Amino acid sequence: MPTVALYEPLDTLQAVDTDLYVVDGPAIRFKGMPFPTRMTVARLGPELWIHSPIPLADPLRSALARLGEVRHVVAPNTLHYWWVPDWKAAYPDARVYAPLGVSERAKRELVVDEVLGTEAPAAWRGAFDQVIVAGRILTEAVFFHRASRTVVLSDLIENFEPSRIASRPLRWLLHIAGCLDPDGKAPIDMRWSFMGRRAMLRAAVDRMLAWNPERVILAHGRWYDRDGRAELERAFRWV
Repeated sequence: MPTVALYEPLDTLQAVDTDLYVVDGPAIRFKGMPFPTRMTVARLGPELWIHSPIPLADPLRSALARLGEVRHVVAPNTLHYWWVPDWKAAYPDARVYAPLGVSERAKRELVVDEVLGTEAPAAWRGAFDQVIVAGRILTEAVFFHRASRTVVLSDLIENFEPSRIASRPLRWLLHIAGCLDPDGKAPIDMRWSFMGRRAMLRAAVDRMLAWNPERVILAHGRWYDRDGRAELERAFRWV
């Protein structure tokens, strides 16, 4: 299988801003292709908010224990849920959050404590804003961390760096799909899946732009540590 260079060090908290971190994880296989993974961690007082969890390695678990108590685990879309049951088993007092339909489509048992909508749950209201983007391939919750002006999303933008892809055919395929840095965006099949739903999608993108973000964290590929609003405008110009 073609491989991609991962964003090392893995399983390590890396500060984005005050109380906001990313953790890079292993590659996963989806439709036969390798995808690097990334989760986001926010500290809400003594509690931790986990977005798109990666495998819970022991070093990561120890680092999180020093940071706070895992209480909120988010499966942000109908693809990014696989390790959530493992986190729930490790942190039984944590609540699981996901958009409507994620548990029904999951390929392993997934118990959701609270379905995500357009309004943020009480647990993180004031710290995050959010919007739901509903498509035929996936439905995704997009978040905005107010204090750091950071958008956190999963698959609505993918941005693979060519220099990290060992396989020339894979680089070509990702270029055709529209997912290569510096012009990463939603893959073409996902864009097609929003046909007939452009008004809803445009409203969601308008809300993201109104947040005026400085950063955009992605689950796959290089994320944007500056010029966040401009990157959103570029990546969603197809809308």
